[in-house]
Amino acid sequence: MIAATGAVVEEATVCAAPRGYAELVAMADRFSSSRTWSVEGTGSYGRGLTRFLAERGELVIEIERPGRAVRRSGAKSDPIDAVRAGREALTREHLGAPRAPGPRAVVAVRMTARRSAVDAHTITQRQLHALVITSPERLRARFVGKSTKGIVTTAARLRVDGRWDLETRHYAAVLRDLARRCLALQAEAKTHEGAIRDVIMAWRPDLLEQRGVGPIVAADVLCAWSHPGRCRNEAAFASLAGVAPLEASSGLTTRHRLNRRGDRQLNRALHVVALSRLRYDPTTQAYAARRRSEGKTDREIKRCLKRYVARQLFRQLENPPTTT
Repeated sequence: MIAATGAVVEEATVCAAPRGYAELVAMADRFSSSRTWSVEGTGSYGRGLTRFLAERGELVIEIERPGRAVRRSGAKSDPIDAVRAGREALTREHLGAPRAPGPRAVVAVRMTARRSAVDAHTITQRQLHALVITSPERLRARFVGKSTKGIVTTAARLRVDGRWDLETRHYAAVLRDLARRCLALQAEAKTHEGAIRDVIMAWRPDLLEQRGVGPIVAADVLCAWSHPGRCRNEAAFASLAGVAPLEASSGLTTRHRLNRRGDRQLNRALHVVALSRLRYDPTTQAYAARRRSEGKTDREIKRCLKRYVARQLFRQLENPPTTT
């Protein structure tokens, strides 16, 4: 527990369960009813404490984990991290609110599961391609000229013939298992995507009306944004997305460099929207042509578009349409 001066008032180690959280609240009650809780990892290991405090009307702010370089320098322990989190909260000009529960949490957990299924599907598909190339000719001939989808379909229907030699039988069995795993992971990813779409349609269907915004892009945007007021303005939202250029001026030269920080999932979502509009939106195409005539490169134009998309989406998120 940290006083307003930054001094450590009291320390306690409790279990990560409601009983331990109640001990922390009781300890805080002995000192002051006016307090703020700074929690590190409100969306992961600190989620239980954050939920417990929020249900009791306590003010909770989110503190980022320290950089890896700081952790590797030596002093790393839970008590030290707790003191650092408290003192960091005292020095902040803008306090960050934890991400909201409810629909946002549902979308986040579905996105985590879908991302895992998609990554596993990609790995399995690569393994299947590699085994097709090295498989015996009796099997390899069946896949000649087929697309990836055709290879998966053909492999999933393979039957092991007992008259084949040992190597061919085992190759066929493994190819079939990998192909069926691909199909199962693909179906799992589609199930998660359907659930995500249903939640977004009930929560913020207006977001899907934007050109280039599908359920997955909308999910990434909503997970990062969370709720009104979490980002104080559109510039803060752009910084969160990593699309706010960083000044890198020197002397009389004024220039900016790419911002590689921020939420990379949100950054990728904005990139998908920018690419979609460049391909299908006449207004965006006219904008790109004008900036290209001014000497901008295609890469710089995409960066400008991502910044514009961040501004547009933030204003829409903060000002949802009224229903009558």
